[in-house]
Amino acid sequence: MSAMGPQAMTSDERMRELFERLDTDGNGQIDIEELRAGLQRLGMPVQENAGEVILRAGDTNKDGQLDFEEFTRYVKEHEKKLRLTFKSLDRNNDGRIDASEILHAMEHLGVHITLTQAEKILKSMDKDNTMQVDWNEWRDFYLLNPASSVQEILQYWKHTTILDVGDSLTVPDEFTEEERTSGLWWRQLVAGGGAGAVSRTCTAPLDRLKVIMQVKSSRSNRIGLIGGLRTMVSEGGLRSLWRGNGVNVVKIAPETAIKFMSYEQIKRLIGSESGKPIGIIERFLSGSLAGATAQTVIYPMEVVKTRLALGQTGEYTSIIDCGRKILQRQGLLAFYKGYTPNILGIIPYAGIDLAIYERIALFISGYQRYSALPGAFVILNLLPFCNFSASYQTIDSKQLSMSNLFHSIWSKEGFSGLYRGLVPNFMKVIPAVGISYVVYENIKRTLGVDSH
Repeated sequence: MSAMGPQAMTSDERMRELFERLDTDGNGQIDIEELRAGLQRLGMPVQENAGEVILRAGDTNKDGQLDFEEFTRYVKEHEKKLRLTFKSLDRNNDGRIDASEILHAMEHLGVHITLTQAEKILKSMDKDNTMQVDWNEWRDFYLLNPASSVQEILQYWKHTTILDVGDSLTVPDEFTEEERTSGLWWRQLVAGGGAGAVSRTCTAPLDRLKVIMQVKSSRSNRIGLIGGLRTMVSEGGLRSLWRGNGVNVVKIAPETAIKFMSYEQIKRLIGSESGKPIGIIERFLSGSLAGATAQTVIYPMEVVKTRLALGQTGEYTSIIDCGRKILQRQGLLAFYKGYTPNILGIIPYAGIDLAIYERIALFISGYQRYSALPGAFVILNLLPFCNFSASYQTIDSKQLSMSNLFHSIWSKEGFSGLYRGLVPNFMKVIPAVGISYVVYENIKRTLGVDSH
């Protein structure tokens, strides 16, 4: 049901109905809590801080509330801006916006999407299923969304993110020329890196437990969730839960930078071949190759992280000490043990994650900006590669090949052996996404980046 009610209503009647639906206590004033709850209840597609933005813009007497006069004034001013935006997007002036016009607007901003993606954006606003959006549908959809200019609304449509939820395998965001020249790109990268650092630190105990279960758990030596955590604490105290987290955080900066730069270069190379905007297949390929490039460069740090996570108290005094001992005992090639299964898992990750996100984003558009579902799905499908990689990184024998290791795991433990560590890996996805989101938005706000 539309939040605006029947179209036959006059403008003032619509304002009064909407105001009364938001003013839940009936005192003639809308405070921030009523505004937040009302936006959520009405299913308005808004950003996280929309309530604060609306209150700040509409509260002319600065009493922390909106009365009906203030609310009406704000909505009417916002409608004027939305009308201008609607007209600028309606290129053929037929009073409707179609998918081709959305596609053109995004390309004008420097963001290349496919016609299918443009149709998905259109469907999120199209209440009567005509594959066109008229002024009433546009107004109702964005009436309480503070985004009003073309740039702000197009940024709202861009649902990709640089959030790092622990495995550093997300597809890099696509920045426009304006974002590059204004310096917005580096502020978003800093926000993403900071969010990743906090998220990884908060979920580090589960990450270490995952590695231990992948390498040390077996049919004869079952390691459960509670038992594994208890064993880690008894062996090295509470601090041992974060063993290996330091290098996991340190590698965020080079990994993100390499991934972003290589993604841009690969996209440019692929796009220049045809001269057309790149589609989902090209993005899959670009993201996969960018992820593989970044992992190839920082893979020695992955090996050090795994050795630290599996090490006993006092075995390594620091990240450098761990790296030195690996080099002395096993040589330079030891830093690339397990590389093949790791890359086999990473190459499809970015593309799969992006493809699933595309499907889910339409369903949850306007209600939830980030979803943990793609990450959970991909973890389920690619965890066997992670198990190979973690096990391989700790093996001293030079003769054991990947096929031999697979045969060893399969013969001893069967199918379930390929999914050791699945539970803690799943458990960290949702908190990692939540923590990353909160930290990301706060760092962006501190650096002066608007949330759209």
